[in-house]
Amino acid sequence: MPFIDNVLQQPFYGWKNSAGELIIPTAKQLLKETFSRINIFRDRRNWISLLTPILIICMTPFFYMFLFHYFTWPMVMVFFVYMMIVMGTHGTVWYHRYCTHKAYQFSHPIWRFATQNMVIRTVPEEIYVVSHHVHHAKADQPGDPYNARAGFLYCMLAEFNHQGISKELSETDYHKTSRFLRHCGIGINSYRQYQYWGSVASPMYVLAMWMINWCFWFAILYFIGGYALACTVFSSAMLWFIFIRAFNYTGHGKGKEKHVDGLDYDRSNLAVNQSRPGLLTGEWHNNHHLYPGSARAGFLPYQLDLAWIVIFCMFKLKLVSSYRDSKKDFIKKYRNSNPH
Repeated sequence: MPFIDNVLQQPFYGWKNSAGELIIPTAKQLLKETFSRINIFRDRRNWISLLTPILIICMTPFFYMFLFHYFTWPMVMVFFVYMMIVMGTHGTVWYHRYCTHKAYQFSHPIWRFATQNMVIRTVPEEIYVVSHHVHHAKADQPGDPYNARAGFLYCMLAEFNHQGISKELSETDYHKTSRFLRHCGIGINSYRQYQYWGSVASPMYVLAMWMINWCFWFAILYFIGGYALACTVFSSAMLWFIFIRAFNYTGHGKGKEKHVDGLDYDRSNLAVNQSRPGLLTGEWHNNHHLYPGSARAGFLPYQLDLAWIVIFCMFKLKLVSSYRDSKKDFIKKYRNSNPH
């Protein structure tokens, strides 16, 4: 089988049936797979999947303090701005356009590190990047790790059930997988370490980065606005971390054909351009599927792209050395040939 078909760990219910059709598991099957994937007593190699619920549990006290001790309308505003704009835009800039698609390059590793830690750290790069390559190769087809056709819960639990790399990769395939992540600057396991830990990312690296990042941001936020601001922003990051899983479900039309003429030009998959994630984070998703390697996804005049603005500003400040911008090609191929 092709490498891309084997790189992710297949759930026990499988990707497709004998006829090649998408398997849509029941809620019970999805939850069974989730509990299996986070069980480190059954298999230590599940550590990276268990990390997500641990991070959420660690952030819950901040959310409690925000709700019952520091809840004010100014803090509510901070909460939503950080969750909807800051975290979302950073996710597009870092995880999506750099880590996955290499749409731009940093002029020095220090600027890569600074961008990586521009916000409170949540998603491990490995969980996002490898599965996202598979998503683009198999968008809305069996094997797509967050296939909207399989329903909301399928997407919400994808991080546990479908996005982890296979634990049985050959040495050749493991090195292919690790190349998806080497440019991100993360600590990478040797093949022997991978066989022990079941991940590309080193557990020590992931845990150390998480602790350093959280300590740094808590100190900065406390210095600026005391416990109120720190609890508010950490709570906001937690909710983004939880609900970002819903994006691919809505961003792919909830599994239905919802393309709009003159707006969604890529009809090879179900991706649609949505105003809210587009305007708030630069995630014009149909445009992105059309030009996944572009540092800009807002191609039309009204399509504000905050992620592109951040990348372009970093370029002007010489933090970014180069980028790819597909706007001219989009206009030439799709707008000039079909202005309506």
